[in-house]
Amino acid sequence: MNYTTLVLRIAVNFSPLCKSRLNSLKTDLPVMNTLVRSFCTARFCKQVLPEELHQLVAIDLDKLEENVMLRQHNNNVPQIRKLLSSIRPDNAQDIKTLKSELFKLPNSTHPRLHDYGTEPKQVELFVPKGFRNTRATEFSEASKYMNLFRMDHLGNYTGHKSYYLFGKIAEMEHALKEYAVDMLCENDFSFLSVPDILPKSIIEGCGMQADGERTQVYKLDSGLCLSGTSEMALAGFYENKVLEESELPIKVAAVSRCYRAETSGLTEEKGIYRVHQFTKVEMFSICTETQSENMLENFKNLQLDIFKKMGLKIRLLDMPPVELGAPAYQKYDIETWMPGRETWGEISSCSNCTDYQSKRLNIRYRTKNGDIKNTHTVNGTAAAIPRLLIGILETNQIDSNIIQVPEVISNFMSGNTISRDKYIPEIKLLKHLKQTL
Repeated sequence: MNYTTLVLRIAVNFSPLCKSRLNSLKTDLPVMNTLVRSFCTARFCKQVLPEELHQLVAIDLDKLEENVMLRQHNNNVPQIRKLLSSIRPDNAQDIKTLKSELFKLPNSTHPRLHDYGTEPKQVELFVPKGFRNTRATEFSEASKYMNLFRMDHLGNYTGHKSYYLFGKIAEMEHALKEYAVDMLCENDFSFLSVPDILPKSIIEGCGMQADGERTQVYKLDSGLCLSGTSEMALAGFYENKVLEESELPIKVAAVSRCYRAETSGLTEEKGIYRVHQFTKVEMFSICTETQSENMLENFKNLQLDIFKKMGLKIRLLDMPPVELGAPAYQKYDIETWMPGRETWGEISSCSNCTDYQSKRLNIRYRTKNGDIKNTHTVNGTAAAIPRLLIGILETNQIDSNIIQVPEVISNFMSGNTISRDKYIPEIKLLKHLKQTL
């Protein structure tokens, strides 16, 4: 249960006057929030609310803390309890601090996940016909040998975790985007071209913290942020909108560059597996509370179809509470077998975020009866290019000089094989010497 619902329950049970005022404020969120805050004071509660309602607050906070511990999220519920015991309704800083702590709470968790522990559950394993389970050359080594990729000696002007793609691999990057877009268009998605620079409020409204030492968000001097995924811009497009129930569900998608301040020294994440900038095709849906679970299943099934047609060996994982992050109520990951690394690597995920994002971004809909409700949001990756390149190249090596391109991808390329490219001059570091007079 979210905190606003918690306090409204107290208010509605308090008196007929509160019921009347709340009914009159159903469509006025800012005024309702002001009223909610007035019930967040120890002074008001102690003077007016009966003891059983104090117990209700304690019980609901206990449930919030139980969910936080289940997800192994940062437990700030004790801090919220402390704030509630001393908050002053006329103190703007108190209200700001409480709001900040409430925003850190994760979404609730799907009941089926409560017994998962810390390990995901494998739901499906797909092995394509004719799949050869043999050792392959790792992507970075194979592509560098074939003069198709460079990641070394770039730090002097592009920074750590940057890369260049050449020739057929660069062509395949565009082919993967076109293939994914084609699949989404066949499944009735509408496409938007979105900005990659967003305000901090949108980033955090989607559930990613923009501040702190461990943030993955790049912030600009202007205070704006580089988007980590087009999901953020797609969600931000609907901020503060009231949609009609007849419009839902909405399915939109975008192709964008994604920016992540990620670092990793793990051997299995070397090369372009985890980088600071990459291209991704993203799916996003705004729907009602009765549509979101089915929409998640639709996203998951479409993702499986996209990757199975590529001829990749994949497995579908139902993720445990500890892997959900803050926004997700439930989440599926899809991994592909990477023969060069001899390990599974994540290539996609999809999440049902219920009303976690919509409440923060104020995305609502009007029911057929005229009631105003928060929407649900669902997101999913149709194609994260670098990791798909790894999976395809390592899976389809005929020998050290030839890569077979999956048919569905070759339809968007000028040929169905990749071979050693012509010589590309090596980038070398040069020292600029000052001539003295």
